[in-house]
Amino acid sequence: MTSPSRDPLRPIYRESFIENPKHEKDLRNRDTALLCIDMQYLDAAEGYGLFRDHQNSPIPLDQMRYYFDRLRDTVLPRVHNLQNCFRAHGLEVIHVRIQSLTRDGRDRGKGHKRLELHAAPGSGEACFLEEVAPVGDEIVINKTASGVFSSTNLHYVLNNLSISSLYIVGVYTNECVETTVRDACDLGYLVTLVTDGCATVTPELHDASVKTLQNRYARIVSTDEAIDDIERELPAVESL
Repeated sequence: MTSPSRDPLRPIYRESFIENPKHEKDLRNRDTALLCIDMQYLDAAEGYGLFRDHQNSPIPLDQMRYYFDRLRDTVLPRVHNLQNCFRAHGLEVIHVRIQSLTRDGRDRGKGHKRLELHAAPGSGEACFLEEVAPVGDEIVINKTASGVFSSTNLHYVLNNLSISSLYIVGVYTNECVETTVRDACDLGYLVTLVTDGCATVTPELHDASVKTLQNRYARIVSTDEAIDDIERELPAVESL
């Protein structure tokens, strides 16, 4: 009799998604991109968005401190290094951010309107964090919903780039990141989630999302493991 704690579908999912050799093939063919989600002032900088006013924020101060400490000490330096690795090996780095089409945000998704979440074009909230900002003509996708695939033309753009595998980093792990991972998997992409390149406001929420996604929707790796993947499969662009 199967143990109640044992996942009977785990072997099937691992073979189809997690251990699929196409992960390595897509790297060798440069059909892999890094997707950086919402690493902007709106939701990753003190003094902006939900973090504008410590006294009136729905997020307790201790959770803010945890979140910003993790961003500063772990996520931003690791994402910066991973972005540079992708660039050095001729792989696409794509940036997703929350930004409306209009100054008053009337085009926002209904969920963002209910949450009063808004980053207008040209606003401080829409700016990327300097440590992980786009370089050169890297692609930027603007969205006004949690999931980037449901609210933008990203799938069309990735198809035009012949991208079929994604490494994903960003914030928040349990919201926009998790939604994007699930949607990407459903659309046929092979997904790798870089856990130390993601953050949310509590470690419990982060860990719960990772536990849900692993062995189902995404490979789970560290930044060092992701860089090892790339350097093992690809020469740097300069040496081609």
